[in-house]
Amino acid sequence: MSSIAKYTLPALPYAYDALEPHISKEIMTLHHTKHHQTYITNLNNFLQTQSTASLAGDLIKQLSLQQAINFHAGGHINHTLFWENLAPASSPSTSPDCAPKLVAAINTRWGDLSTFQQKFNAALLSLKGSGWGWLVQDLESGALEIITSRDQDVVPATKKPLLGVDFWEHAYYLQYLNDKAAYANGIWKVVNWEIVEKRLTGSIDSVFGSLVGLKAGL
Repeated sequence: MSSIAKYTLPALPYAYDALEPHISKEIMTLHHTKHHQTYITNLNNFLQTQSTASLAGDLIKQLSLQQAINFHAGGHINHTLFWENLAPASSPSTSPDCAPKLVAAINTRWGDLSTFQQKFNAALLSLKGSGWGWLVQDLESGALEIITSRDQDVVPATKKPLLGVDFWEHAYYLQYLNDKAAYANGIWKVVNWEIVEKRLTGSIDSVFGSLVGLKAGL
């Protein structure tokens, strides 16, 4: 049982107040240290329990744990990608100019960046309850797509996630209350276009980094 992987909270690549005024310090602190940490803590506990059940040959127990493991693993993976594809508004990486290949692909698919952002925001606002909005690349066709996922479901295995936006209430409510559209509009000011382009041009394994094994098991 000592060989079971223990996942840890990744450090943010910026300070908790670095995304203000678009995402407040209070939200970032709670979102990272409480919500994300809880997914990791629960994931580690469920994986340990599953390992114990496996050693005991308790197949029913193992199967009963899988949904909870998928949920918390998804929470860890999705949030890790989310932190990485954000940056302070003052950073050069938040300018689309630093992502020429990505912008060219977006223009080919949607006509221009503004139209893409409108379509993406519409997808976010169409979510019923908690979920995520994603810009993905289809691995077979190479085409860009806008998709959504419910709760903490991860992007399907046939898609490479390029940009993820958390649309759970905990991501915006303390600052924006019920004005979800304002949050959706504001987050574009802190998108790290440089990272999104690196995901476009890199392998799918490079997108997930050290979490590639966890993702493969879902």
